[in-house]
Amino acid sequence: MVSYKELGLVNTRDIFAKAMKGHYAIPAYNFNNMEQMQAIIMACVETKSPVILQVSKGARDYANINILRNMARGATEYAKELGCEIPIVLHLDHGDSFETCKQCIDNGFSSVMIDGSHFPYEENIELTKKVVDYAHQFDVTVEGELGVLAGIEDEVSSAVSHYTKPEEVQDFSARTGVDSLAISIGTSHGAYKFTPEQCTRNADGILVPPPLRFDILEEIERKIPGFPIVLHGSSSVPQQYVKMINEYGGKLADSVGIPEEQLRTAAKSAVCKINIDSDGRLAMTALVRKVLAEKPAEFDPRKYLGPAREALKEMYMHKNIDVLGSAGHALD
Repeated sequence: MVSYKELGLVNTRDIFAKAMKGHYAIPAYNFNNMEQMQAIIMACVETKSPVILQVSKGARDYANINILRNMARGATEYAKELGCEIPIVLHLDHGDSFETCKQCIDNGFSSVMIDGSHFPYEENIELTKKVVDYAHQFDVTVEGELGVLAGIEDEVSSAVSHYTKPEEVQDFSARTGVDSLAISIGTSHGAYKFTPEQCTRNADGILVPPPLRFDILEEIERKIPGFPIVLHGSSSVPQQYVKMINEYGGKLADSVGIPEEQLRTAAKSAVCKINIDSDGRLAMTALVRKVLAEKPAEFDPRKYLGPAREALKEMYMHKNIDVLGSAGHALD
């Protein structure tokens, strides 16, 4: 067994408490490869932000759990080399079974999510508590989920969303012992979060999604005051990257995300972790397409992954500073 503490990582307990007190959210950025990890750490060191390196099932299948663990170890050393020892969490995103969570805990993850939201309520409680009981033996924090997000991202998909029921959150958190709770208030997985029929168009013809259900969030906060809340499916789908992808041969019609001003509002509440994955994919794909279209003879991966990494870094810095409010809080 490998302890996350040997890797220089932290769990989410203290950083979530500080985020709620400071009215900001910790960025949870998904990564699959070296360039993504480098961009995340460069951006978070430069903005002095704590960060959660998030690993999905797709990432584990693609990159191997042992490689990802050692990349997280490398991330802590890289941050020191860049001059700021920021808090770094290695987190399992959407763990689908006790065995998956146990494997990650045993392999150096400092935080895991067990997603039992697709099970009946009592089964969700039973599974979540089983993971919590194991994880807490090793001071690993656990995120549970109530409610279902629509959309598709990696192995996670649902045709429809089900809002979290505020009347369930107190019972769920008390009986499971989870450290944080992912809720459904209108966010959605993937780059195609809403159909055009669900949206309106602004004066520029851009699709505007329905607003987040802050009334549900406020009721949840009343039910479990001071409890860490998580938002999944919170990419904003930056239109400059959608446009660039389409200009250079892509086809991303009617892709729409969560408006950043709504995420900033959420980050000032009990929401202390906001997950962002699709935005990183879009930025990276846009720059790779641009370089290869403009330089069709290029075959050195460094020449197109380097610009993609820089675009990722700039986007993550913007998220930390202007959206999540986490910039400057690494040393709190």
